[in-house]
Order: sequence, then structure tokens, then C-alpha cells
Amino acid sequence: PLAKYERAAVLLSEDRFQDALEELESLKEVAPREASVFFLMGRIYKKLNLPEEAMVNFSTALDLKPVSGDVNLIKSAIEKLHVPDDGEEDDL
Repeated sequence: PLAKYERAAVLLSEDRFQDALEELESLKEVAPREASVFFLMGRIYKKLNLPEEAMVNFSTALDLKPVSGDVNLIKSAIEKLHVPDDGEEDDL
């Protein structure tokens, strides 16, 4: 599962958003309670200018009770949901 997550992160960095989402969707089937998967999906949806889908994924990530440092990253991403992405590099 870690390899799929890392592959999705690389695809995201290459602006291959759909490919990254496909990796994460398959990863969700294997690790359905992994907050970082939903957080990364939220970031991708934000980059695709789909704030509703981003919010759903950020909220799901929070509901999965991530460690406290990750909670702060997710809350920060939610606060910046309607701010352009210029240089945002928050990673779980």
C-alpha cells in the first residue's frame, strides 16, 4: 500500500491528477481507514478546482482520527480551500 501512496504522490507532483486519483481509489479498497489517502485526494480535488469533493475528502480524513500533527495539516487545508494553490506543499 505504501508504494501505491508514494506513486500517487509522484503523479500529483507531475500534475497527473487523474492517474493519481486512480491509484488512491484502488488504495482506498486496501486501506479504507487511512486518513492520509483521503487528505491527498482532497489536495488533488482542490487542484482540479472541485472544492466540494476536496471538502468531502478532507472531512473524511478528519473523521478517521489522524495523529494531532496531521489534524493541523488537514484543518489548514480546509481553511485554504478557496485560496489558489501557489506553492502549497502540505504533506501528510
